[in-house]
Amino acid sequence: MRGRFVFPLVLMLLSQVLAAQLPMPELSAGTLIRIDSFASSYVDARPVDIWLPPGYETTQQYPVLYMQDGQMLFDARTTWNKQEWGMDEVIPALIDSGQIQAFILVAVWNNAPVRYLEYTSMKPFVYFSDSDMAILRDEPATGRLFTGDNLKGDLYLRFLVSELKPYIDSHYPTLSGREDTFIMGSSFGGLISMFAICEYPEVFGGAACLSTHWTGLYRQENNPFPFAMLAYFKDHLPDPSTHKLYFDHGTTTLDSLYAPYQQSADQIMREGGYTAANSLSLVFEGAPHTEEAWHDRVHIPITFLFGKGDDH
Repeated sequence: MRGRFVFPLVLMLLSQVLAAQLPMPELSAGTLIRIDSFASSYVDARPVDIWLPPGYETTQQYPVLYMQDGQMLFDARTTWNKQEWGMDEVIPALIDSGQIQAFILVAVWNNAPVRYLEYTSMKPFVYFSDSDMAILRDEPATGRLFTGDNLKGDLYLRFLVSELKPYIDSHYPTLSGREDTFIMGSSFGGLISMFAICEYPEVFGGAACLSTHWTGLYRQENNPFPFAMLAYFKDHLPDPSTHKLYFDHGTTTLDSLYAPYQQSADQIMREGGYTAANSLSLVFEGAPHTEEAWHDRVHIPITFLFGKGDDH
């Protein structure tokens, strides 16, 4: 199974480097403001796109959603695989139908050559034994992830929390409190979104993690990675009285690996006090690990986080 995923991943890395040279995406609705190179003391500079909803007014305050893989969100003509989330279509439709409140979307581009390093935290590594680490480091496709110092997820989260969020809050009319600040991502982006709400529960009031890449590697067998991730999740579960958690996965391609680990995460949430009021975990039969699949269902986590009448 592992070999089926290696070439597409390499292609994605190479192609996303080129994506930074492409023009601004064409939007169906809303306004996009691009910071071409947002400097950071923690990670490499990168583009950040700020999407403002239709009818945006500087006199109104807005909740904020921070999303990973920002270059994949708006226009398939500018993405490496010619797929997109279609956030500029999905969000306005939900606003117009009265299902959600308007919000600002901050699309944080990934740094393609080190995407997996930036989306993996060092914190769960305390749960690995020496033999676990040996297995991880010997993995041909992703062994470089597990050399310790290479991992940049904790630095990436510091960038989000201590540099990017203060900038957004000072330049746009945001509702800056935890109850109005959310984070979302897919695959490794889902994993780092889980880390974000666990590491910074005072900052993020909700996280949506689509097709969370619990496995780290591209297989289930002889793989200690998901068990360390789940142990970390259990020990750092945010307070259910003040947080909301969304998870999902499909059942084909890479998503076919996730079911047993997501079921364990669901049990952790139940035992930790989460209910249907503040958590949601869904399975989408036949759905693959693609932007098109996430586009088809992203209205669900958006409504879960931003639905009118909810106490965020």
